[in-house]
Amino acid sequence: MDLIANILMIAGTVGVAVYCYVLAARLKRFSTLESGMGGAIAVLSAQVDDLTRALEKARGTASASAATLESLTVRAETVAARLEVLLATMHDLPEPKREPEPDMGDRRIRFVRRRTLRDDLEAAE
Repeated sequence: MDLIANILMIAGTVGVAVYCYVLAARLKRFSTLESGMGGAIAVLSAQVDDLTRALEKARGTASASAATLESLTVRAETVAARLEVLLATMHDLPEPKREPEPDMGDRRIRFVRRRTLRDDLEAAE
């Protein structure tokens, strides 16, 4: 019985040793920087850094544009208020007196067409 238990323990130990060896080889391939998952992680990390910088730049540009837009909006509202005041003062002015248009009566407008002399033009032959 002891002999069978020792043989089973040795077989289990050999199985665990083979399993550890396979895991170590996979971990080595996983962590290499030139190829495998380590390289992919390094590339993705560099891309995340680039995107973070681009996002910060875009955020700065957007905040500057928002500030400019806000100042232009305030300026437009001020000008609109001034225009409303000017329009309100225009209603208080008296209307200008118009002179009556002359009555043409039965007279009709006449158009006269004159032909130009074509003697000075050369004929194309």
